[in-house]
Amino acid sequence: MKRYGIIGTPLGHSFSPGYFNEKFHNEDIDAIYEKYELPVITDVMGLVKYTPDLCGFNVTIPYKEKIMSFLDIVSPEARAIGAVNLVKITNKENGERFLEGHNTDVIGFTRSIQSLLNPLYHKRALILGTGGASKAVGYALRQFGLDTLLVSRYHKNDTITYDQITPELLADYTVIVNCTPCGMSPHFDECPSLPYSALTSHHLLYDLIYNPDETLFLKKGRAQGAITKNGLEMLLLQAEAGWEIWNK
Repeated sequence: MKRYGIIGTPLGHSFSPGYFNEKFHNEDIDAIYEKYELPVITDVMGLVKYTPDLCGFNVTIPYKEKIMSFLDIVSPEARAIGAVNLVKITNKENGERFLEGHNTDVIGFTRSIQSLLNPLYHKRALILGTGGASKAVGYALRQFGLDTLLVSRYHKNDTITYDQITPELLADYTVIVNCTPCGMSPHFDECPSLPYSALTSHHLLYDLIYNPDETLFLKKGRAQGAITKNGLEMLLLQAEAGWEIWNK
C-alpha cells in the first residue's frame, strides 16, 4: 500500500485527507492519505526516514517556504515562486530517499481564475498576505500581465499595510485576493479590513478560503456588485495536479 499525507500545523481544517481517501476508495487505489502535524519543520526528516512507504506529501501553513531547504531538487516554477506545496518521494538504488518539490497552488489558482479576468478592468491586484500561498498567487497574476501589490498587517519591504488601502487605491487595484486565514471557519464574523463601500461591479474578489463557502470578505464584495469566488475549485485543481506529479 502506498502512503501519502500533508504536513503543517494546525491541520484540523485540512481538506486533503477526505478528498484523497475518497478518491482512493472510489477508484480502488491501494493507498492511504494521513495528516502529519509537525510542531517544527525539522521533524520532516524523521517522518521521511521512519515512514518507508510514504510516497509524497502536501505542504501547508507554515512550512511552504521552510520545506525548500530539506529537498534534493525544486522545480524551476516552485523555485521562482519561492514556495513548495507538494513533495514527491522516490527511492534511490542505494536506499536513500530523493525529495523533489513542486508548486501546484499556482496551477490550481491559474486555472480557476483565468476565465474571470477581464483585461479591460483587471490590470492591478492586491494580494492580502505574504506567505507561501500569496507568492504562488502573485506569480500567477503576473503571468497574466497584472501588476501586484502585497498587503501585510506589518510594515515590510515592498508591501503596504491595511490602513494604506484607500478608496482611491481600490479604484486602480480591481482584483483582490485573500491569501490569509481571516474569515476561515469558525471565525465567520471576521474579514480583512478594507473600504468595501469603494468596491464596484468591475472588482473581482477571490478568497483562497473554502470553509465557509462564502466568507464575510466575499459577502461584502458581492453586496457591492463585485465578482466573487472561493478557493474550492483551486483546491480541487491543485490536488489533481499533485496526483499527476506523484504518479509520473
